[in-house]
Amino acid sequence: MSQPFLDISFPPFVARGATGGPSFSTGVVALASGREERNILWANARGKWNISTGIRTREQMLDVIAFFHVVKGRAYSFRFKDWNDYAATDQLMVEVTPTVWQLVKRYAIGGFEHVRTITKPVAGTVAVKIGGVPTTPSGIDHLTGRVTFSSPPSSAPTASFEFDVPVRFDTDHLPVQAQAFDQQVVSQIDLIEVRE
Repeated sequence: MSQPFLDISFPPFVARGATGGPSFSTGVVALASGREERNILWANARGKWNISTGIRTREQMLDVIAFFHVVKGRAYSFRFKDWNDYAATDQLMVEVTPTVWQLVKRYAIGGFEHVRTITKPVAGTVAVKIGGVPTTPSGIDHLTGRVTFSSPPSSAPTASFEFDVPVRFDTDHLPVQAQAFDQQVVSQIDLIEVRE
């Protein structure tokens, strides 16, 4: 069963003040000797953000409330801009078929690399090159991050782009306390990345 996704963006000024980032899941067992056994449970990170830290005005709170109604709490996923990690430059794409390539972002440190699949590029920001020369692909799917060429490229293409993260609310209840007409207090409202 596919997860319902609404191709709409969470209010960017609230997203800018959100607190959070990538999370992994690792099982750690301490042995009798004091050594550890670590089991990597997730190969890829799953982001989580508290957006209550981004709500500064009554208008922003009203935007969040309206958005919460539209996506029906946890029911629908949507686009979220992680202001700490939303762009990539000259990233080597991954081949799906000879004419279809996947956008990815590569994180590299000291000879080690992690490749993150990007499924929600921002329309109008994807710039593709083949052999360092700008080219126009025959199609860019902004809901999957796949780029289509009319014929197989002569070398592996690269892309520069901005991207969003598919997320959903991690609650069906919006805990807002109105202390005054223009002052609301929200303890925590979490968004969690949706794996596609």
